[in-house]
Amino acid sequence: MSATRQKPLQARLGRDDLIMRGYMLMLALYLVITLALPLYTMLSKSFSTYQFDLSQFQIQVSDEQGNWNSDPKSAAEINAALGENGIQNFATSNDGRLAPTKLFPEFSFRSPVNYRIKGNDSSAVWLVGSKRHNSTDWLELDSNTFRRVSLRPVKSTGLANYATYFSTPALSRSIRNSLFISIISTLITVTLAFAFAYALNRSQMRFKGFFRLVAMAPILVPSLLPGIALVYLFGNQGMLKAFMMGESIYGPIGIVIGSVFFTFPHAVMIITTALAISDARLYEAAHSMRAGRWKIFRTVTLPGARYGLISAAFVVFNLVITDFGLPKVIGGQYNMLAVDIYKQVIGQQNFEMGAVVSVVLLIPALLAFVVDRYVQRRQVAMLSSRSVPWQPPRRRGFDALCLGYCLLITIFIVGLLGVCQYAALVKFWPYDLSFSLKNYAFDLMDGGGWNSYYNSVQLALYTALIGTAIIFSGAYIVEKTSGFHKGRSLFQLLALLPMAIPGMVLGLAYIFFFNNPNNPLNFLYGTMGILVICTVTHFYTVSHLTALTALKQIDPEFESVAASLKKPFYKLFARVTVPICLPAGLDISIYLFVNAMTTVSALVFLYSPDTTLASVAVLNMDDAGDIAPAAAMGMMIFYTNAGARIIHLLLSKGILKRTQAWRAGHAAMSS
Repeated sequence: MSATRQKPLQARLGRDDLIMRGYMLMLALYLVITLALPLYTMLSKSFSTYQFDLSQFQIQVSDEQGNWNSDPKSAAEINAALGENGIQNFATSNDGRLAPTKLFPEFSFRSPVNYRIKGNDSSAVWLVGSKRHNSTDWLELDSNTFRRVSLRPVKSTGLANYATYFSTPALSRSIRNSLFISIISTLITVTLAFAFAYALNRSQMRFKGFFRLVAMAPILVPSLLPGIALVYLFGNQGMLKAFMMGESIYGPIGIVIGSVFFTFPHAVMIITTALAISDARLYEAAHSMRAGRWKIFRTVTLPGARYGLISAAFVVFNLVITDFGLPKVIGGQYNMLAVDIYKQVIGQQNFEMGAVVSVVLLIPALLAFVVDRYVQRRQVAMLSSRSVPWQPPRRRGFDALCLGYCLLITIFIVGLLGVCQYAALVKFWPYDLSFSLKNYAFDLMDGGGWNSYYNSVQLALYTALIGTAIIFSGAYIVEKTSGFHKGRSLFQLLALLPMAIPGMVLGLAYIFFFNNPNNPLNFLYGTMGILVICTVTHFYTVSHLTALTALKQIDPEFESVAASLKKPFYKLFARVTVPICLPAGLDISIYLFVNAMTTVSALVFLYSPDTTLASVAVLNMDDAGDIAPAAAMGMMIFYTNAGARIIHLLLSKGILKRTQAWRAGHAAMSS
């Protein structure tokens, strides 16, 4: 008898497994709809080109008595007869219209002559007002009606938009400008942040808590605010204009200084983490070998922090190259990629070229993200269970030097914020410096009024509550689901992808996807709902990773005990997991709240007159020349975020003291 081949036994899926996998698939579908499909639609749009083919249309003109004596001619023949006065270029990257009245220089809507038009085949489309025609039969119109006729271009697919982009010097120059600004800003920011983090971790100076608090302040303001502060300091009528020595703050200098301001806290956090995990045993070994301080720095400190430095560099690079607000406010004529997207879409209504620029911007952002994720994994791997935290010795001279340096950084950060607050309280800079609250009368300004501020608070609250619930529950399902490895891997990929997508790119992708009348989700466009969805999706990755980090600290035995007691997973989630991970949940909610208040790029294309936002109002007021009210609105965002941070701190110290009491008991038993 031949041995029968038996299939390996497979565990039967229980109810909890089916529910968890089903929920994971729902969240994956959410990310596909809110991220993958809009990006695909935007990519497809970048390959769409439109060409006006005048040979498709025939037009005939009557005499004043209405007789059709002349032979019908194609629109192309009519245009050719005009010579230099004709329409020179029929190619367009915008799904636009062409008025045939332009082919008749003597056209007058009061003329008694009549016109008639037809297509040579059914692919020729024209509009009379909003009514569509594609007939091969003559359509007769009087002059007044003929002026409402518009010809439609023929759509094709190809690389023509990319060829136009790279052959246009003004557009392609933005790539060089963006790379140059990003590299310079990254070098300066990482250097300054490393020195600051080194002072906090390697010295015994005083006021460390205060310096850490100040270093995080730029996170609480939109990136437009440092640009406004620099205008008041070094602009044409700035307080310190003489220090510019004839140079202009409008351009690369202003963009670099502002970029250093708003990216500094991100670099400090990453580098501080890298320095904090240094192993004291390495320093003890170096000292025992009588190595000098400089040699220890080169051979121990820098190698130990190298992954943190590289990660910080790519994070800063990504933030700068994708930022829209700062170069829009202070960039002047110095074009950058994110601003080009805005100009193409808002200024020229050229959505296809905006999609091309978005794809170009997406490439360096994706590369920076991939490298950053690789580096962060290497950095975490350096921390072993035997590592001993490094305790720096007290050195008066070095501690004083660190204190002085941190004071300079504090003056830079507080100074820019202080200038904005001062400008917001002055009646009319620089002619009337008396204090007034008139700049806070937002309802009198072009930008959205106080409703913009209230909408932003509403958006931030919805984003914090809904986003935390979705993201944390999704991370729990991924971490605690047994088996289903391919599904979990796919979900992890979708969850990490938003971090690589610039806000301008995501916002433009939402226009193409949700503004399509054939999309059943079109009803969301222009509502607060689409703003919440876009914001949650944009900031999904960091929150997801935060939740995973907290969930990995929970002992898997909880699931085993719950299974043995036949308790469903959702009861374990509500009664055990959520209380244990409440600190992480609060961190996620405050992260989403602050970013929803400050973000500009992702939402600048999506708001409607009823859903204007404070951060967008800052941009609109600055465009309208109301710079002081723009500073006032920016400071309102800062104070709101600062208040939210204080509430977060109080909750952390109050509610969490009761929900986290088990940690203290566990530590006492262990000791």
